[in-house]
Amino acid sequence: MKRKLAAMMLATACLTPVPITAHAQQVWKNPDATPSERVESLLKATTLDEKFAMLTSEWGATYKSHKKPIGAVGSAGYSAGNKRLGIPALQSTDAGLGVTNTVNMRPGDGATGLPSGQVISGTFDPAFGYQGGRMIATEAAHRGLNEILGGGINLVRDPRGGRNFEYEGEDPILAGDVAAALVNGAQDQHVLSTIKHYALNSIETARREMSSVIDEQPMHESDLLAVKIAIDKSDPASVMCGYNRVNGVHDCLDPYLLTTVLRQEWGYKGYVMSDWGAVYDGDAAWKAGLDQQSGLPLDKEAWFGDYMKKKVVAGEIPVSSVDEKLRHILYPMFRNGLFEAHARPTETAKDIAQHTEVAQKIEEAGAVLLKNDHDILPLKQGLRKILVIGGHADKGVMTGGGSSAVTPRGGSPVRGDVPNDVQHWPRPIGYLTGAPLDALKAEMPHTQVTFLPGDDLDAVKKAAKKADRVIVFASKWATEVIDDADLSMPHHENAMIEAATTAGKPVIVVLQTGNPVLMPWADKVDAVLEAWFPGSGGGKAIARLLTGKVNPSGRLTTTWPVSVSQLPRPEVKGMGLDFSPFINHAPADYDTQIDLNIEGANVGYRWFSLKGEKPLYPFGYGLSYTSFTHTGLKIDPSEDGLVAHTKVSNTGRRAGADVVQIYVNLPDGSPERLAGYLRVQLAPGESKDVTIPLSSYALARFDTASKHWVRKAGAYRFRVATNSFDNAGPSLTSELAQK
Repeated sequence: MKRKLAAMMLATACLTPVPITAHAQQVWKNPDATPSERVESLLKATTLDEKFAMLTSEWGATYKSHKKPIGAVGSAGYSAGNKRLGIPALQSTDAGLGVTNTVNMRPGDGATGLPSGQVISGTFDPAFGYQGGRMIATEAAHRGLNEILGGGINLVRDPRGGRNFEYEGEDPILAGDVAAALVNGAQDQHVLSTIKHYALNSIETARREMSSVIDEQPMHESDLLAVKIAIDKSDPASVMCGYNRVNGVHDCLDPYLLTTVLRQEWGYKGYVMSDWGAVYDGDAAWKAGLDQQSGLPLDKEAWFGDYMKKKVVAGEIPVSSVDEKLRHILYPMFRNGLFEAHARPTETAKDIAQHTEVAQKIEEAGAVLLKNDHDILPLKQGLRKILVIGGHADKGVMTGGGSSAVTPRGGSPVRGDVPNDVQHWPRPIGYLTGAPLDALKAEMPHTQVTFLPGDDLDAVKKAAKKADRVIVFASKWATEVIDDADLSMPHHENAMIEAATTAGKPVIVVLQTGNPVLMPWADKVDAVLEAWFPGSGGGKAIARLLTGKVNPSGRLTTTWPVSVSQLPRPEVKGMGLDFSPFINHAPADYDTQIDLNIEGANVGYRWFSLKGEKPLYPFGYGLSYTSFTHTGLKIDPSEDGLVAHTKVSNTGRRAGADVVQIYVNLPDGSPERLAGYLRVQLAPGESKDVTIPLSSYALARFDTASKHWVRKAGAYRFRVATNSFDNAGPSLTSELAQK
């Protein structure tokens, strides 16, 4: 009887506003109060109905029978505000590489696109990530959006992964640093940011069913380490749990990931949102620690709405569990200033130019020169004729597909192969404005620069004979929900390059890809520039790199294998199948377990080191138009751990940036790992003594008994290198105490 009476009283309270005293109002609206104080005062004034309204977000646009919510500006997610309490609405946009306009939610709206994550991480300088995050957040704010679904941090465990272009490479320390910088850049603009996809969502094949099987120690030393570093260095508002399973349990239903690790071990204060349509069981998700069910109606039921509210009213679930979820949601809103008014100026031409320059500078710093025989690059002024072939280089640059695909202002310069709608998502193949052809003409005004689409191979052969230099733009699209079947380039792209080489003229290949690729023509061409997906301003950046206005300095953050036979899993069932539309695909008819214990924490370059395999191009690799040397190595203690000292010299004739990399071998014999890095700009002939902080995580192992990272006593070998496979630089062995 008492329980029934309590339930009736609670039901009445659901609809009755709690009186707001002057004191309570002053606390949660007082920006000088701490976020926690403001949260607690607001919770006391909030009804149960008002609380549950914050536990879900819905698709922020019309989708099938779902109508665009009133108040939504048109984006991936919308959680209504509360006028009575002054709670702002959450307007969430996909924005891993720029503010997206998926399926034209905001008709005609375009934005600035950053280059691929491999480019951002390939700068080996988190400052570029910060600038990118700030740019995205500013453009989000211009559109009335206050939460970006960015911070992609899944490690590149397989170079065929469809979303690798969104992520920050294969090393957890570098990836964590860069993702944290992206988040900080956004949240310093009072725009919330996420980290995604938590956890081990490394491939797209059957992603709703695929189970990543991995033991606790390697899990913490690889993918979870990247997330932990990003959280520690940026405190993101939200962590988005993924579609996949880990050890048989779906991410958004996993109490180990969401509560044990995230809350108890790491002390994370923000909230956990689901990926769109990733809540397969509401009761399990609630208990596991999910705070917000996102993207309704993509789940089969609005679990965190009336379904759970009825259980609270019935006394089956305590109100305290609702309040705990709201604390996680409200805390970052207060901490990042969403309750305070911020100016949202209209986007100007000056803003657009500055943001395009941000994207351009990142591409210039992160594109990787893979080959440059006979110093054929940079292109020299005075050449009579240059032939540019393929890649729609006369119109724009390619961009990756799926939820991160940015629509350029004015629309794609290349007509899509299918309509831009839900039925055809993640297509069409997108392009950003800024033609490399036009930029190259501007950089070389006294050279005749001509273009051929590349579809007529006989025309390519004929025109190549008349050119002094031939530049081939070769592309391989990558997208969410589709992994690459293999590492091969599309047949026509290879044929186009082969045709260009028949004339015997110097051939330069510019690759626009989302992943490493095989290059059967590599010995026949003189130079290869991996531009990845180069973003807005990418055309100009490529032209400046080819002509030497900018010296290439990007480094690979994904190891390029010679063939798939070198990978931990040469064959993965289902890779290459099209799983779009992602909502309604049929269940896989094959084993959906993927054994990550094969490589464990030895992801990418560490796998190659473990197996003694030589890759095509190693992690950290990249050429320059100048040369560098490293002299001496010393390891010293500092307030934050250990630092490395070395001297870097530019021994060439051009200014350029070197990326100094410090690798370490632990006394337990485990494969080497990147311990520290520093990007250094040097004039010709200049030398600098540099100090490089070393990550404590690179020197330790995760102890599953204590749940702490432990550095064992013993001999640690440090070396300065130009890439993970380089052993020619200075090295030393240092005895370290246990810590």
